[in-house]
Amino acid sequence: MLSVRQLQASYGAAQVLFDISLDVGAGEVVTLLGRNGMGKTTTVRSIMGLLRPRGGEVHFNGAVVTGLAPYRIAQTGIGLVPEGRQIFPTLTVEENLVATASSRTGSRRWTLDAVYDLFPRLKERRSNLGTQLSGGEQQMLAIGRALMTNPKLLILDEATEGLAPLIRAEIWTCLKRLKGERQSILVIDKNVGVLATFADRHVIIEKGRSVWTGTSNELMTDASLKDRYLHV
Repeated sequence: MLSVRQLQASYGAAQVLFDISLDVGAGEVVTLLGRNGMGKTTTVRSIMGLLRPRGGEVHFNGAVVTGLAPYRIAQTGIGLVPEGRQIFPTLTVEENLVATASSRTGSRRWTLDAVYDLFPRLKERRSNLGTQLSGGEQQMLAIGRALMTNPKLLILDEATEGLAPLIRAEIWTCLKRLKGERQSILVIDKNVGVLATFADRHVIIEKGRSVWTGTSNELMTDASLKDRYLHV
């Protein structure tokens, strides 16, 4: 579904990505791992067209999307839950969800009712403004907003960063449910142990290069990987 090959990207004259390659198949959950500052968010921004790549290619559903405008890439069926959530602060919960609603197949799977079933707390807060939500509620809203686009691929950048343990558990439950429904997901997060319980594959990046790809069992049984690439 998603194929990234030898992706390169820069901020001005400073090159950040040198050689990123990864794949996400239909129904797969793939993680993007690495220490802070290694290029994870830049990879997501480059995939989504928020940062124009300086080299390499991004393919989605067999089509080249490298360098397209972000809205064009979103229209191909990629939904983004960005780092920092970036919900619309002066819109209500329901307005945030409706603002991005899209049907790609003619038979919408993700509707308001479906999102409220996934996150009952959002239904309780449906009339509240974005500024009146807790951090956890904002993250639920950011996920719900992305799902309302009925994406073929869902990308989450820092899925549970800064959230309380109980809220993190709710987000993990949500992602596991989505996996059970064959939703393709690319997720960035630091909670490797939890990710390993449901992700199909993992990609580790180091200084702007993809350096390892493997299964959860391979990741969790090789202590040298975590010591070399993930621990601070």
